[in-house]
Amino acid sequence: MAEGFTLFLLSGMLMCGLLLHTVSQHGANVDKPSKKPNFIIILADDIGWGDLDANQPEEKANNTPYLNLLAEQGQRLTDFHSPASTCSPSRATILTGRYGLRNGVTHNFAVGSVAGLPLSEVTLPQLLQKAGYYTAMIGKWHLGHNGPYAPTNRGFDYYLGIPYSNDMGCTDLPGYNLPQCPACESSGPQVIRLKRSVHGGCYSKVGLPLIENSSIVEQPLDLWTLTEQYKSTATRIIRNARERGQPYLLYIALAHMHVPLAPPLPPEVSAAGRRPEDVYTASLREMDSLVGAVKSASDDTDKDNTLIWFTGDNGPWEQKCQFAGSVGPFMGKWQTSRGGGSAKQTTWEGGHRVPTVAYWPGRIPANTSSSSLLSGMDIFPTLLSLAGVTPPSDRRYDGIDATNILLHGDQTGHEFLFHPNSGAAGTFGDLQTVRTGKHKAFYITGAAEACGGATGRQQLHDPPLIFDLERDEAEETPLEVETPEYQTVVEKITRSRETLLWDIATDKSVSTADYRTDTSAVPCCDPQQAVCRCHKQH
Repeated sequence: MAEGFTLFLLSGMLMCGLLLHTVSQHGANVDKPSKKPNFIIILADDIGWGDLDANQPEEKANNTPYLNLLAEQGQRLTDFHSPASTCSPSRATILTGRYGLRNGVTHNFAVGSVAGLPLSEVTLPQLLQKAGYYTAMIGKWHLGHNGPYAPTNRGFDYYLGIPYSNDMGCTDLPGYNLPQCPACESSGPQVIRLKRSVHGGCYSKVGLPLIENSSIVEQPLDLWTLTEQYKSTATRIIRNARERGQPYLLYIALAHMHVPLAPPLPPEVSAAGRRPEDVYTASLREMDSLVGAVKSASDDTDKDNTLIWFTGDNGPWEQKCQFAGSVGPFMGKWQTSRGGGSAKQTTWEGGHRVPTVAYWPGRIPANTSSSSLLSGMDIFPTLLSLAGVTPPSDRRYDGIDATNILLHGDQTGHEFLFHPNSGAAGTFGDLQTVRTGKHKAFYITGAAEACGGATGRQQLHDPPLIFDLERDEAEETPLEVETPEYQTVVEKITRSRETLLWDIATDKSVSTADYRTDTSAVPCCDPQQAVCRCHKQH
């Protein structure tokens, strides 16, 4: 036994070394630009792979014309995945390049969270800021809003946005939701509660705050005018950066597809008269218009020196029915045929395969696509590589440098990509779904709510379910266990999973997030007013 365990450790250590070597070599042949490039990351909340028109041209939709143009002039990444299937873990991994089991963020932070992304973690904006970049963020943060955990203390010079999700506070003019949420209470004593009300999971006691830098400037905010505020702020940041002659990172996290939805209404249509199926489409188009404004401002200022990277934080929120997006062909039929959801919160393709486009005129070949297996956690090493910044060597990373994929047509992505449990079956953060090449293995399934409320039962799989995504993108029929193909894949996947878990278990740089909550941590600009109501000039 002892001899066998020793051999296992040695083989694991050898594989770790090979994996780390592979990661470090991905961007080795990159010709660095003469000046530091600008970076614009646009992260869309709860967007489906099928929401991007360019991913499904046969549908002949025209909901994302500006993203279509971005794809036509750039590169679609068709096998790109969010690092998790829910908000906080996905964002933490994007900004650190490390799985949630390393960075400590395995599930969402709350309105009353006292902490956030562990302070021991080093973020992308912190590293770029030290390298001389101006760093700004607009939109949904969701990695802790108190004191040292707020965006301006995690590497951003400027911040304007909402500290968490759209549905984690009330507004005076609620957007569309399922079930529909009531407006904020307009009178009565201010009572801060950490739990959602009994009305379908809605918050009604604390207004949704708009924060600029470290101050609440509006509470509750107006969801219906938020896009215009974000649009004008983003274009101002881009143009001011040119005047300063300073490279910049602009991170825009858009919650247009996360309920409640608040798209602009055409003059001739009242809110009551709008068909539900039109609401999501209108929200998608409004988000797309913001992308268009950002692209236009970038093209007008420093077009040839700016990388725009659009992607999603996870797939559609299926239980919201008509207010959720399209997973395209990635329907997770094995699960849906047994009840329950197969999109957001799950590790089925619909939960984490997200529409992704990279655009950089003169550097990224126009009108191209790549089927390389990539993840949002690759943004961290790729941008650092392009900026000529070396990440701290005192920790282990999971993302790969995708520079050669973007710029030179290399097709070498992840050999193995692990999808963490994100609120459906299993323990938060556990890596119980594994992808390698065209194969994907599930060690656990179920427990996600579908439209209509059905929840498939949790099932453990030993041996795992394995699907061939090349032949079965809908994940309907797993391989037969007895086949040689299955046996080859399961051996390979089992070894890689054991190796990674051992690597994480022995990683001295692993962080632990503090998920405690307290009413004193709830953002509130005026505790004397109902729902903390205030409005300040900004």
